[in-house]
Amino acid sequence: MSVEAFAAPGNFYRGNLHTHSTLSDGKLDPKEVCTRYRERGYDFICLSDHFMPHYDYPIADTRPFRTNNFTTILGAECHAPATEQGEKWHILAVGLPADFPPNTANETGPELAQRCLDAGAFVAIPHPEWYALTAGDAASIPGAHAVEVYNHTSQILNGRGGGSYYLDDILNTGRRINALACDDAHWVAGEDQNRDAFGGWVMVKAEQNEPDALVEALKLGRYYSSQGPEINNVAVDDDFITIDTSPCFQISLVGRASRNEKASGTGMTSARLPWEKFAGDWCRVVVIDEDGKLAWSNPIYL
Repeated sequence: MSVEAFAAPGNFYRGNLHTHSTLSDGKLDPKEVCTRYRERGYDFICLSDHFMPHYDYPIADTRPFRTNNFTTILGAECHAPATEQGEKWHILAVGLPADFPPNTANETGPELAQRCLDAGAFVAIPHPEWYALTAGDAASIPGAHAVEVYNHTSQILNGRGGGSYYLDDILNTGRRINALACDDAHWVAGEDQNRDAFGGWVMVKAEQNEPDALVEALKLGRYYSSQGPEINNVAVDDDFITIDTSPCFQISLVGRASRNEKASGTGMTSARLPWEKFAGDWCRVVVIDEDGKLAWSNPIYL
């Protein structure tokens, strides 16, 4: 039986959920940001500028930049005190209303995250490696839907773009939470200002390339994340998980601690891997192509 992200009705749409413009600390205006993603073949983006008083709490109105085959989701990267390291929280909220209110007096990060959830947003924990989030930080926002397993800008600029270890640490507590790959583009790296963009995205299975349908599919975990490889299907039967992909050199199941199953080869497009060692727990698919680019499924609970 196919895993829900692949069995659900609809089509896969490619999108980026985390990027910035001149409304906060990005170097391109909102129209140009949307244009660049549309011209690169993306189906949608969320322009998530920093929701801070310094920038007058922007929720970028990207609705004028929608076309017949490209849409936008309103959202923001929200901030409030304070992580266990004393840092200002970064909370990615995809699907906020245009009139989402500014921070309330003395509002904490967990309180702000809950307010985003109450407003109907898909909420993610961005770039955990970049600013050293702790297990306690994750526990303080129990409603978050996902963790960024890859943040392209954090990797390009700081070498701290990972989040798989943080995701797995949360999963090991018994909490169910998904994976996410994003750009976090600020358009600051390289002469063409594209080096920190187009490096991580989501493939969302929805019946329409329309904001509400995409946000609902994200909340339901009907997507996978990628730097390049495609995951075409994941199916579970009595003894095996079968994974179909674009050409790659390794397909793996990874789980708690060092538990894994994998198949390697040149130009592989499928693998059939036993899931017995993950029984009663979780695993997730990781695909690596010949260029070292990765794709990640959301966790599978067995």
